[in-house]
Amino acid sequence: MGQRDNDKWRIAVVGPMHPYRGGIAHFTEMTVEALVERGHEVRPVSFSRQYPELLFPGKSQYEPDDDASPVVQGAPRLLDTLNPLSWGRTALRLREQAPDAVLFQYWMPFFAPAYGTVARLLRWAGIPSYAVVHNALPHERHVGDAWLSRFFLRACEGHVVMSDAVAADLRPLRRPDAALQQIEHPVYERFGDPAPRAEARAALDLPSEAPVLLFFGFVREYKGLHVLLEALPDVLEALPSLHLVVAGEPYDNPERYRRLIRDNDLGGRVHWHDEYVPSERVPTYFGAADLVVQPYVSATQSGVAQIATHFETPMIVTDVGGLAESVPHEEVGFVVPPEDPGALAGAVARFFQDDWRDRLTDGMRARRHRHHPDRLVDAVERLVAQTQME
Repeated sequence: MGQRDNDKWRIAVVGPMHPYRGGIAHFTEMTVEALVERGHEVRPVSFSRQYPELLFPGKSQYEPDDDASPVVQGAPRLLDTLNPLSWGRTALRLREQAPDAVLFQYWMPFFAPAYGTVARLLRWAGIPSYAVVHNALPHERHVGDAWLSRFFLRACEGHVVMSDAVAADLRPLRRPDAALQQIEHPVYERFGDPAPRAEARAALDLPSEAPVLLFFGFVREYKGLHVLLEALPDVLEALPSLHLVVAGEPYDNPERYRRLIRDNDLGGRVHWHDEYVPSERVPTYFGAADLVVQPYVSATQSGVAQIATHFETPMIVTDVGGLAESVPHEEVGFVVPPEDPGALAGAVARFFQDDWRDRLTDGMRARRHRHHPDRLVDAVERLVAQTQME
């Protein structure tokens, strides 16, 4: 095991990072950056293969640009989720680095066999493993999910969670003696400032003064885009000039959503950019939006909520999982019941008609400052220090 120097640790971080795309990759990179800024010696380790191409629901697993954070440039891509030989090689490489701790990013049972094997091999060598648990169980569940998650999570000495919902899912899957730290989801700071409103709307071909809603992120049934589209006719009765921007690649059959758009004659008001949004374009979408809508049918937590917090854009979310924890009602947004188009439409109309924008933006600004990535580093440090003392 590595040596501690004035409370600075040698920490290996295992998870997807550039060139892999998406919220978990961004979170892994943020984790590495925050640990480095705190003065820790960080060794990032990524995947040589994350998903087999046939099982990946999107068009590509990779970022369309080369804008990698300097702290992860050159990170070894060792772990192949489908090749058990790579699991042993990854554990051996990590042992050679002699870290004080190994921190895994965990969000899906698919990764549990590889992660669990590596963590057990490290444990036998006296190296403790920890996990930032984004989801203890997946949104769309299958037989065996709990068993797989338990296989990995019980190999860890401690866990970090970011919502009550994930903590509840984790409780029966972890060892009773494992340490637990719960924090609020850190805000992503990688995206910079929002684009100026006029510039952003011109880039997206939107009217300069119309109310604009944003549904952001990949499209899957549990994210509830269908509920928002069902609510939109009632919204347009109250706000005839409103436009909806959907910015995200479909991960299920898009025909359901396109049919709702056709059947409700919404073609002139729904702008679907049905592709992955690279990092440099994210400020444009949030700069153009008045309000972010997350009408999830089920959830644990949401990285999109943290992007919206970074850009200080108010939100409407449904009361599922940990979303209401991220978006306190009437403080930074509105919380409505899930799968209720009428309630959703009413909340959108209330936001614009009753002039809630400034109040909720002020709340967002205050909340943004409370969600700095330092909270994550504090939690990791507490877990490692506790293990070192035992």
